[in-house]
Amino acid sequence: MPVRADGLPGTAEQGHDGDPAPPPGLVVLGHFDQSPGYGVNRPRGSASWLFTWTTGGRGRLWQGGAQTSAGAGHLVVLAPGVPHGYAVGPGARHWRFWWAHCQARPSWAAWLRPYDTGDGVYVVTSAPAGVHGRVEAAFRRMHADARRPSAGPPPDAVAPDGQIAVAHGSAARELALCALEEIVLLATAGARPAAPRPGVDARIQRARELIDADPGAPHTVRSLAGQVSLSPSRFAHLFSRQLGRSPMRALREARLRHAARLLEITDLPVERVAAASGFASPFHFNRVFRERYGTPPGAYRNAVHGGPRG
Repeated sequence: MPVRADGLPGTAEQGHDGDPAPPPGLVVLGHFDQSPGYGVNRPRGSASWLFTWTTGGRGRLWQGGAQTSAGAGHLVVLAPGVPHGYAVGPGARHWRFWWAHCQARPSWAAWLRPYDTGDGVYVVTSAPAGVHGRVEAAFRRMHADARRPSAGPPPDAVAPDGQIAVAHGSAARELALCALEEIVLLATAGARPAAPRPGVDARIQRARELIDADPGAPHTVRSLAGQVSLSPSRFAHLFSRQLGRSPMRALREARLRHAARLLEITDLPVERVAAASGFASPFHFNRVFRERYGTPPGAYRNAVHGGPRG
């Protein structure tokens, strides 16, 4: 077996169990439990995205200059077109994991972006234990849907180790992608939020969470203060002192971030994006968006084209 320069085993340009990396139009997935010595090395990367969800043991994945270790409950996503590889982790007895090759939907961009570690590697290690079972059930359903015949019900949602499923029909592909979309959303949306800044009052932290959760809502200093049981003046003073900006400034920043995500992952007209993000005036939205991002909303959408995509 060929060996990488860093000593890790690998099979040049080979995919799982020696199969070539799949073409970009397919949805291909499986569940493996591999022993030490297993490894894959793709010096030219892959034409498709690779999603891995570890259920036991430990794996090691690298792409470009980034590398990560994957343990149980870790979702690791590798973007296409960058040299990559993966293997059973050093010292691990095995690596049990689900994997899927496909094209990422543009809507997944915003969900993956916070977990970008560089060179097209996205690592989610903080998905709470409560969603692990549902993620694995979605992978089993994805595997069954990929094997769905053109007519009739899908096979049982079980995946014997080593059995590779390829979604050939359009219905099978769409159903498999819907299951993978659920997986990505569960792993990223359910991940634990960053720890609050030391010394931040719990009521101020709660107000910040309310803003971030629904920036398009008609929040005011009075409404936010009421939801955390503070007077408006006390709330505004504490918020500004502890977070370094006023509540309305924080709200505007959250609305601009929300608008940017909508521009990236939807085809909504700019006026609809402004309204959905809490801006009453499209003119005002265009002005503050340009101040924040250095370009008008329409030009921003054209330049970004939805972020991570296949």
